[in-house]
Amino acid sequence: MRRRVLFVCVHNSARSQMAQAYLNHICGDSFQAESAGLEPGNLNPLAVAVMAERGIDIADAPTRSVFDVYKAGELFEFVITVCDREAAERCPIFPGVLKREQWSFEDPASFVGSETDRLASTRAVRDEIEAKVREWCGSTVM
Repeated sequence: MRRRVLFVCVHNSARSQMAQAYLNHICGDSFQAESAGLEPGNLNPLAVAVMAERGIDIADAPTRSVFDVYKAGELFEFVITVCDREAAERCPIFPGVLKREQWSFEDPASFVGSETDRLASTRAVRDEIEAKVREWCGSTVM
């Protein structure tokens, strides 16, 4: 049985979506990842573009509220926040969670400059997320 993981960020538009996609892509045989946001927004087109560069399509991924997930009574073994600590503290406490972790990554929505600059910064975040997911998956698979 696959272990359930919920990735949470502020808008569920980039970081949590990338983490979900990577965990399902890299360790989908051991984990089932989902994602949600504190204030769900629209999927970030820069995140969609940089994930497509890796052959992972998140273009149709829905954004959803972590509070809706909580109210639905969904159970997760791991809840991992991928936003800053202050935002992570607003995340509800899910019953049955074995472990809660906080991984902090820059928010692609905050990047400024040309599209080329913002894409480069989003690629850097994507690569940080991929590295962290690979490390975590390798150390967590039992």
